[in-house]
Amino acid sequence: MLTVCDYNYNLFPDYHPSRVLTLVYQPFAFGTMSILAYNEAKINTRRRNIFGYSLFVASTFMLLVLDLATSGRGGLGSFIGICVIVAFFGVADACVQGGIVGDLSFMLPDFIQSFFAGLAASGALTSALRLITKAAFEKSNNGLRKGAMLFLAISTLFEFLCVLLYTYFFPKLPIVKYFRSKAALEGSKTVQADLAAAGIQTKEDHNEQNERLSNKQLFIQNIDYALDLFLIYVLTLSIFPGFLYENTGEHKLGTWYSLVLIASYNVWDLISRYLPLVKFLKIESRKGLTIAILSRFLLIPAFYFTAKYGDQGWMISFLGLTNGHLTVCVMTAAPKGYKGPEQNALGNILVLCLLLGIFAGVSLDWLWLIGKKNAF
Repeated sequence: MLTVCDYNYNLFPDYHPSRVLTLVYQPFAFGTMSILAYNEAKINTRRRNIFGYSLFVASTFMLLVLDLATSGRGGLGSFIGICVIVAFFGVADACVQGGIVGDLSFMLPDFIQSFFAGLAASGALTSALRLITKAAFEKSNNGLRKGAMLFLAISTLFEFLCVLLYTYFFPKLPIVKYFRSKAALEGSKTVQADLAAAGIQTKEDHNEQNERLSNKQLFIQNIDYALDLFLIYVLTLSIFPGFLYENTGEHKLGTWYSLVLIASYNVWDLISRYLPLVKFLKIESRKGLTIAILSRFLLIPAFYFTAKYGDQGWMISFLGLTNGHLTVCVMTAAPKGYKGPEQNALGNILVLCLLLGIFAGVSLDWLWLIGKKNAF
């Protein structure tokens, strides 16, 4: 949705699409995630994830339907329709991200790193796809719309592939079956449907024999990690993407400029999520992580002076580099030392804090408009 915002700004130039859509998205993501995290131990993770991926498919497809139904015209009605669809994206995100992170938390730290690297890879791939579709139709009649529609159609196919992979392929991987069986023996009820899909039956007796820490106890023991994730995404989302679309001034690249900046952020975010695989680059100290995360707030005055006195936003690369690296360091360190059901619960709690940080960040992002002419 962010990489297609060049099209949305063409349709809705007065509605601040990049800022409004992220702000609409987050309350639904955070609200849904709060309910899911609270009831995590009772929820069928398989159904939760399949529902989330399917909702992504349906919502992306509905963006195409809405544009075709309105013939690509702007206006308040169309914008409200997009906002409703974006709210469904928020619900889908909460279902999938919390569910998958919880699942992977009781497996190996490398799996968490791979998943978050995959999130960044999807951003980089999405940016590349958007640049290609924009270039393909740039000189044709109504080319911006054609490029956006092709982009959304391909995205829908990617989302559908996720449904198939998670439903039929992922549960049958031997290593996944091993860790899910181990979690079931430690008392996890959330993996039973996944194990059944892989042809493994579990005995209910095992689940009664294991006690686990409550969500409150897990949160208190990991409050520094929770705060770390909150602060990482407060800063990132207070700058990205609203600042890029509306505060980087005019540039000779024209409408390509914001897309290039977002692509730059996504590429550096992707690279940074592999850095913790290099042992001496991985920050494992809890105090070290907090200090590194707090030091990122020096980027705020840097971006402020860029917005006020310049028209360049290339320092966005450093924002992406630190965002991905620190996220992976926190998410791979936190679950260590807990039993399967506790790791699953902690993964959900940390994703909840991450989404809360995003929600706060996109709200604070509006402060960049203070003092800007024609802000509202």
